[in-house]
Amino acid sequence: MNKQFAVKGLAVAVALAGVVGMSVATAAYAAKKLGADAVLTFDGVSAPLTDAEKREVRVSAAEIDGQPVANFGFHTLMRSGQELNGIKFGQIIDADGNPIRGEDGEIRISNANEHTSLLPVGKRLFSVSQHETRPGAFFLLELDQNKKTGELTPINQWQLDQSNTWGGWVHCAASVTPWNTHLASEEYEPNAAVLKTNADVAKDDYSKTQLDYYTSGMEWNPYYYGWNTEITVKAKGKSDPTTTIEKHFAMGRMAIELAYVMPDQKTAYITDDGTNVSLFMFVADKKKDLSAGTLYALKWNQTSSYGVGAADIEWINLGHATDEEIKPYLDGPKKVTFDDIFATAEGSKEGQCPTGFTGVNTGGYGFECLQVKPGMEKVASRLESRRYAAMMGATTEFRKEEGITFAPEYNSIFMAMSEVERGMEDFKKGGKPSKSYDLGGSNDIRLDSPNKCGAVYQLPVGTDKNIGSDYVVKSMTGLVVGRPVTDRAPQVKGFEANNSCHINGIANPDNLTYMSGYDTLIIGEDTGSGHQNDAIWAYNLKTSQLTRIETTPYGSETTSPYWYPDINGWAYLMSVVQHPYGESDEDKNTGHGEAAAYTGYIGPFPAKKMK
Repeated sequence: MNKQFAVKGLAVAVALAGVVGMSVATAAYAAKKLGADAVLTFDGVSAPLTDAEKREVRVSAAEIDGQPVANFGFHTLMRSGQELNGIKFGQIIDADGNPIRGEDGEIRISNANEHTSLLPVGKRLFSVSQHETRPGAFFLLELDQNKKTGELTPINQWQLDQSNTWGGWVHCAASVTPWNTHLASEEYEPNAAVLKTNADVAKDDYSKTQLDYYTSGMEWNPYYYGWNTEITVKAKGKSDPTTTIEKHFAMGRMAIELAYVMPDQKTAYITDDGTNVSLFMFVADKKKDLSAGTLYALKWNQTSSYGVGAADIEWINLGHATDEEIKPYLDGPKKVTFDDIFATAEGSKEGQCPTGFTGVNTGGYGFECLQVKPGMEKVASRLESRRYAAMMGATTEFRKEEGITFAPEYNSIFMAMSEVERGMEDFKKGGKPSKSYDLGGSNDIRLDSPNKCGAVYQLPVGTDKNIGSDYVVKSMTGLVVGRPVTDRAPQVKGFEANNSCHINGIANPDNLTYMSGYDTLIIGEDTGSGHQNDAIWAYNLKTSQLTRIETTPYGSETTSPYWYPDINGWAYLMSVVQHPYGESDEDKNTGHGEAAAYTGYIGPFPAKKMK
C-alpha cells in the first residue's frame, strides 16, 4: 500500500490507554484532540477492477501513528428520497412549497446531492445540503454528534423556502464563511441574450424545468439566477431553527462553481465554470458582509505555454456596487433586459467589430460585438459580469474552472481546471484548428497542447495596497496534472476500457479542500470517460505524492469534499456521491435503489491541536 500524508504523535491517546485500559487505537479515536505532532496516514484504496468494487463507495483505511482509527470510513447521512420528519430528502418544490410531481405523478426527487456544510450553532449542530437542480433545493438537517465516537446522525430535517429569491438554480459547490454561514452557488447562469421570456425557456431543454417552480403570475427573468447565495442559520434553545437566504448581487453574476472567503473575512474568490470563463475576486467593504464591495476579474499574462501553462496575474477593476443598488434592476420599476444593457452589432469573419463596439468571446456564446449603453456600466458589471470583464480587458478563456481552496501554511490558493483546452489553446480545439474559442477575444492563453484530463493550479497570494487586501493572487502555475492515455503513455493493464486518463493520476479535477495542519490537498473528480469510477485523492504538498482515498459507484461524481478540522473535538471530511449510474453506465443500474445519491462524510478523525 502507498502510505502517506502525515499529520504527528499519540501521547494523549497513550495516556488515555494507560488510565482507562482501552486499546491505543480506541484511545486515539476517543481523545478530544490529538497533539500537534500526531501523525495521520491513509493506506490508499485501489482503483476498482471488479463489478462489485465498481458498485461500492470504497474508502481507504486511516491510521494514527500506525494504529487503526476506530469507526473510520464513509458514513452516510442521507440518501436521495430518504424520508425524515415527513420530508423526502431531495424533493423539489414550487414557489408555494408544494412538491413538484413528474408525469408519473410521483414527487420529483433529486439525486444531484451537492455540497453539505456543517454549522455549529450554540450547542447544536446543523447542516445545509444543496441540490444541483433546476429548480434548486436546500435542506437543513440537525445532526446528533456522538461525544464518544464523533459519529453524526440526522435527527431533524427542514426544506428551505427560496421564494424570496425567485427560487434556486443549479446549486453547485459551496463553502462555509469564516463567520459560519453557508455560501452557495448558482452555476451556468442563463444566457440573457437568448432566454428572455417564459416562451423562450419552455423551448430550452436545459432551462425549462425551472418553470415548474413558478406559480400563478410568476414570470421568467434570466437575471434572477447566477448569484452567490448566503444562508444564515440561527437557533435558540431547543426551538426550531430560523434561516435567512440572501443573493449577493454585489458579487457579480456568472456560472458560479463556488465562492471562497479568505481569512481576512473580506476577500472572496469566485470560480466561473464552463467554456471561456474567468476568475473573479470580490473585496467587501466590511468584514463579514458580502453585500457591498469591489469586483475584479483576472488578467492572464502568460509566462509559459508548456504543459498547463503559467502566468503572472493582474486584476481588472470592474467597479464597486451594493446589493441594494443592483436588486431593483432585477425586479421592480428599474427591471432591465439584455437589450437595455447592451447594443450589439455583427462582427467580421476575421473577428473585428464596427467602430464603438468591443469584441468578446465568453461563456461558450461565441464571438459577440457589444457596446454598453450610456449609464449602464455598473449594471453590466454585475448582471453580465463575464461579458463586461472581457470588454474591460480581462481574460475569459478558462475551460471548466471548478473548485478553489486556501492553504494558509503555503499562503496559496489552489484551483481545479477540469479540462485544459479550447480557449486555453491557440485557435484550436483538442489540438485541431478552430476559431470558435479565440475569434474576437483577447487570446491571452496560448498553450502548446491541450490536456483533457485537467489540472490543479497553485496561485500564491500577497499584499496589494491599491486593492486593499493581503490575499491577492500574483501568479498561477500547474501543480497536479492529469495524464491522458496515449500510445506513448499507455494505460495500466486491466484498465484500458473506459479510462482515457491514467488510472493512477487525476481525471477532470472538480472540487478541492485543504486539510489544515496536514500539508494535504484533497482533490475530487468529476469525470466521464477519464475514469470509469470517480475518485477522491490526497496530495501531499511536502512530498508531492498522490494517494487515492475514495472511489465511487458507476456514473457518479464526487462533489464538494470539504474539511472541518475541529467540531467539538472531531474532524470530518465531507463527501457527497452524486447521481450514481447517472453520467455513464446507466445500463448497470438494476433499479433496486442503487441510483440514489449519498450525502455523507469520511471520518470521524480526532481533531488535532494546531501549532
